[in-house]
Amino acid sequence: MIIEKAKEMDAEEILTLQRLCYIGEAEIYSDYTIPPLIQTLDEIKAEFKNYYFLKAVDDGKTIGSVRARISEPGTCYIGRLIVHPDFQNQGIGTALMDEIEKIFHECERWELMTGHLSKKNVKLYENLGYNIFKAEELTPDLNLVYFEKINENKKG
Repeated sequence: MIIEKAKEMDAEEILTLQRLCYIGEAEIYSDYTIPPLIQTLDEIKAEFKNYYFLKAVDDGKTIGSVRARISEPGTCYIGRLIVHPDFQNQGIGTALMDEIEKIFHECERWELMTGHLSKKNVKLYENLGYNIFKAEELTPDLNLVYFEKINENKKG
């Protein structure tokens, strides 16, 4: 497996994988209208202008991806970490997160979010050193949990 920068020409393959990966999330919350499932190809292509995309490739096939951007000074926002269901629990998500943190090593902190019932995600982020700093109720059935990780190399 290799991890490399994704290009806009990879958008369709990443979107297909994203939809496959987020079906499980939709089932948890009984909501099939979550943004990752209804995102269009044009929308994800547009994200390539503002986000840095990584992809994990095995035997020529994209099996994972993550995207990130700097939105406010000092904070890197990480989004949509995905790993093909057949390749989960093999360290690919951790490798993608490690790589995105290396790319954005100049930031003071990394931030991401997940749903409160997404136990595997919560456990992964906690294992990677992320801590919950706030929660937000989106619907009566869904709270978003926000995580942050302070860049120890940037502490004054």
